[in-house]
Amino acid sequence: MTPVKLVCLDLAGTTIGDVAMVERAFAEAIATQGIVPGTGAYARAMVHVHRSRGCPTIDVFRGIFPDNEAQAQAANLTFERSYEGVIERSGLLPLPGTVEALDKLRGADVKVCLVTGFSRATLGRVLADLSWADKIDLALCPEDAGRGRPMPDMILTAVLRLGVEDVRQVAVAGDSESDMLCGRRAGASVVAGILTGVHSRDRLLNGGATHILESIADFPALVLGSDQAGSPISVSVR
Repeated sequence: MTPVKLVCLDLAGTTIGDVAMVERAFAEAIATQGIVPGTGAYARAMVHVHRSRGCPTIDVFRGIFPDNEAQAQAANLTFERSYEGVIERSGLLPLPGTVEALDKLRGADVKVCLVTGFSRATLGRVLADLSWADKIDLALCPEDAGRGRPMPDMILTAVLRLGVEDVRQVAVAGDSESDMLCGRRAGASVVAGILTGVHSRDRLLNGGATHILESIADFPALVLGSDQAGSPISVSVR
């Protein structure tokens, strides 16, 4: 296998455990636009949110309000304010093994890029709370690349910015189907579905996952080999 030189890791549900916080922010944003809990419209909207996780948040709202860009933008602004407010009150916690995984990857001279569907402003707030400046090389949102997931733009932007010579030297990890589609479309050699987030094993495999991992803690052993990562691993391979 081509040695991995760059890993692109998702945030919510993969490296940080804030899935419920994100879902709550979506629900609050939808409610401000008149779609309230207990209605069929609300249930349909939340199904769309779940199916679209990993995609740019503004695109999720455009899917809910397809004929009203102003409404989609207003809901997105409410989402950002709600989510950032929760961060301010409660902070963010890395999922177990995340910090150790980042240290192992950086220690093996693998470049680390975080990718997200959040806006640049929200991503900045997340990074400020995590204080991972010494653990990553780059963090990208859709605004930085042109298009968000499931398009491959963010991964390809990371390849260019970090000087990686071959897309086969890239490994991707995420918890959503859109993460898997993004990785496969970018040509990454490893596209690992992580089971700590929103989508099931079947959804991740449907998106093109090459491997299924219980958590991000298992990722270094997959991309580095157990000798370098320090522990053996059992993975499900499609």
